[in-house]
Amino acid sequence: MILPSRFSRQVFTLIVLTLAGTGLWWWSAPKLMHVAARKILEFRASESRKTAPDFSLRDATGRTVRLSDYRGRVVLLNFWATWCPPCKIEIPWFVEFQNRYQAEGLTVLGVSMDDDGWKAVKPFLADRNINYTILLGNEEVNQLYGGIDSLPTTLLIGRDGRTEFYHSGLIPRGEYQTEILQLLTQKKDETRIKSRPAPPAFDPLFRASNDPR
Repeated sequence: MILPSRFSRQVFTLIVLTLAGTGLWWWSAPKLMHVAARKILEFRASESRKTAPDFSLRDATGRTVRLSDYRGRVVLLNFWATWCPPCKIEIPWFVEFQNRYQAEGLTVLGVSMDDDGWKAVKPFLADRNINYTILLGNEEVNQLYGGIDSLPTTLLIGRDGRTEFYHSGLIPRGEYQTEILQLLTQKKDETRIKSRPAPPAFDPLFRASNDPR
């Protein structure tokens, strides 16, 4: 589960106020910000090794879909919205992944976080040839996944149901593909858990959500 970015902001704000009040900001800020950022990354890494929370949502036809229905398959779980430009960039990639790797055990699930619900999503889908299941998210699912306040947010879930990789914001297509292939080639009885290499120490505090790095 992804650590909410508001936690990062709270940590950063507390550091700034404390140091500013003591007049030591100029001297100790770099070191303490580095420590705080590392703690955030460690927390994220520990959360990413947990079983992805199960949910029950409906697709555009009214069919109920549960995440647990796909246990034994690799799942790319993408939280997105119709108004999100980076999300629109990713959609053709996910269509390609679904076409190419479905037979090998990949399932792509898109969870729309649009406030206007199907009123916004159905016209969007009608204009695009999306070949994977789109579900309508709700506040319950939002809270299950830690409070998603950055779109797109994407999790790659292993065959055992545990979150193996997570991404907040746009990343390169090739990075997704590498991770998908890594999980697809894992044996079903393997229990190794992998997490995305930690970005630079200041990344959680200052990186824009749509930075493609």
